[in-house]
Amino acid sequence: MRFQRRLLLAACFLLFIAIVLAWVLRRPIGEELFDRAAAARVAAVAADAAPANSLRVFLCGSGSPMPDAARAGPCVGILAGPHRLVIDAGSGGPRKLAAMGFPTGGLEQVFLTHLHSDHIDSLGELVLVDWVGGEGRAAPLPVAGPPGVEDVVAGFNRAYARDRGYRIAHHGEAIADPTGYGAEARVIPPPPGDAGAVPVYEQGDLTVSVFLVDHAPVAPAYGYRVNWRDRSVVVSGDTVYSDNLVEAARGADLLLHEALSPAMVRTLRDALSREGAANTARIMDDILDYHASPVDAARAADAAGVGALVLYHLVPPLPGAYLESAFLGEAPDHFDGPLRVGVDGLRVTLPAGSDAIEFDELL
Repeated sequence: MRFQRRLLLAACFLLFIAIVLAWVLRRPIGEELFDRAAAARVAAVAADAAPANSLRVFLCGSGSPMPDAARAGPCVGILAGPHRLVIDAGSGGPRKLAAMGFPTGGLEQVFLTHLHSDHIDSLGELVLVDWVGGEGRAAPLPVAGPPGVEDVVAGFNRAYARDRGYRIAHHGEAIADPTGYGAEARVIPPPPGDAGAVPVYEQGDLTVSVFLVDHAPVAPAYGYRVNWRDRSVVVSGDTVYSDNLVEAARGADLLLHEALSPAMVRTLRDALSREGAANTARIMDDILDYHASPVDAARAADAAGVGALVLYHLVPPLPGAYLESAFLGEAPDHFDGPLRVGVDGLRVTLPAGSDAIEFDELL
């Protein structure tokens, strides 16, 4: 008994010494930990930047305009072999994309689904980082989208013009090449409403196709299908249930579909009304008629025969995973494949020459 007491006292003493040393040496220990973390981070980004034999989808923004500390606005990064694309640039999305290890710089093109503010409000940041980050740019970044994209791009270019001068003055033209500043708008004319997916961008094994969705009164509103070799992903943009989306998504490996829970939004609407917040309550009521429910998304995924479904642009915000079942409702009854409520940091890998669908959470 005496031996055990002495052993316990010795262990407590050693623990005390360890705690004291950790506190006294916190600066050199912290510096060493940071050095190791930085080296590992840079190595991971370099590994992701190397072309892989897969189509990789980075969910850099799974949220909506509603305040959500855990979710950025709508944003999807795509690495298709050597090709780098981004679809939508919602608030905070570019920073989440970088935090996921998506390579900085070298984007081929940005595609906008529509011109609602929550899908474009970090476009300026994305364009700026692509200009001076990573490999830099010698020409403006192409930004494609529906008619009106030229006004959006011109506005961001003008808003960042003074910052352009600061970057050139500070970093020099070798890094901040003046000829590569800003974005260049590329208008995608509306395709026929029943045409399914129509190719608008082709580079080698990569094809990006556009299709019309229904987000009235926002028109035109687009979704995109990305095919690379034998793998494919479809991004819905904002829409109600759409037969044209089903046609465009037919046989795709992965469908990212927006989702709004009508029951939860009505609960918010009623609570706001009781508190006298009439304007916000009216907005909650208005948004019910131009978004798809989780059940709608599951029905679309089933009808299209996709391999997996990830819900994003989530309305309302979900403060924790425990509420996902309530958010989904009966959606799992309508789609028997993998179905996930998207989170920022989700990466889906689709290896070429395979039907595998691999999920990782990077944040």
